[in-house]
Amino acid sequence: MSKQINKRTLFLGSCFALITTAFTFAIRAGILPQLGEQFGLTNEQLGFINSMWFLGFPISMVLGGIFYNSIGPKRIMQFAFVMHTLGIILTIYAGGYTLLLISTLLIGLGNGCTEAACNPMIADAYEGNMVDKMLNRFHMWFPGGIVLGSLISKFMGDFSMGWQAQMWIIMIPTIIYPILFFGQKFPEPKLEEMKSLKENVKALGSPVFIFLFLCFALTAISEFGPQQWVNIVMAQSGASPMLILALVTGLMAVGRFFAGPVVKALGQPGVLLSGAILTAIGIYMFSIFTGAMAYVAAVFFAMGVCYFWPVMLGAGAKRAPKTGALGLSLLGGIGMFSTSIFQPIIGSWIDSSRATYAATGLSGSELELAAGQATLAKVAIFPCILIVLFTIFYIWQKKSDKKTVDEMAHATEATAPNV
Repeated sequence: MSKQINKRTLFLGSCFALITTAFTFAIRAGILPQLGEQFGLTNEQLGFINSMWFLGFPISMVLGGIFYNSIGPKRIMQFAFVMHTLGIILTIYAGGYTLLLISTLLIGLGNGCTEAACNPMIADAYEGNMVDKMLNRFHMWFPGGIVLGSLISKFMGDFSMGWQAQMWIIMIPTIIYPILFFGQKFPEPKLEEMKSLKENVKALGSPVFIFLFLCFALTAISEFGPQQWVNIVMAQSGASPMLILALVTGLMAVGRFFAGPVVKALGQPGVLLSGAILTAIGIYMFSIFTGAMAYVAAVFFAMGVCYFWPVMLGAGAKRAPKTGALGLSLLGGIGMFSTSIFQPIIGSWIDSSRATYAATGLSGSELELAAGQATLAKVAIFPCILIVLFTIFYIWQKKSDKKTVDEMAHATEATAPNV
């Protein structure tokens, strides 16, 4: 008698694996200033360390997506556990810059494996509408986990607990998810009989997919750039950086729960265009306001970036369906890869702005605030570009959607019986 698939346990294991990913994002953001101080690192060097998290993610995500059907989610998640554990421990005992680069890359590889394995595993475990429902609940735990991680980091930082102690906290969900997965039977992949990897590759040349691919690079850095650097660029703003991160990700978690009605009302292009506008407003407000108004800026920013990631993937699935799972992996991969590239660039912007304002006579908190706000003003360029691109996409897809509706209407008329 074959063993039954315990969907609930597999789902819980997936959620704890994603919480691990979220903790590595939030807690690392919280300890970034401490790492810079202890090891004497420039912000550009901290940017390169950050970039390893975002570089490892797409590497394992794309490779995991390609080989999912042949090796299965169990082996991918075993590899994720090894990478997470090694990455966390090596970070804790890192003696300098080079080992921090390596350990952060390992953590990124583990995070990418989680996405590559758990998304299709959940889809294979459930049927019909339950697939969408459970995937939405699964993805809530990235912003939800960032909320928890941000609050933990702030609490431990306020009580002068070292960054090593904060890193040890990440081991809690890291140990829980393999325990939940241990001995479980994993669902078999649902093979798409009418599609092949060769056909997926051919479909990557679709104009819509290429457009989304390029836009994804900008939506990802617009979302992750300000969040990853929040504890440095907002340190002297008069607001708590980690509370801002918790507020942003908390609102994102709630917003994603209600994504269905929002997308239905505005359509995918409308949601993306609205998101770009709100994101630009939010980042610009961050660059000019301090104190309580920084929290208002956080609300605009959260509303803007909330739907970028899931709706971009949804647009790829709906508007370039022949690219299949490979297409979705590549979209997510380019998002993380672009964020990796821009991390040291953002770090160098902070260093450059700091030097520029120091030359004018600013020092202390005034210098840090001016440098942080100047950097955020530059980051606002990304969503401003997206406003233009998504306006084009809105007009383009509106015509395309109308054409599709007209064709369906003609087809219905042609096949309707005469009465």
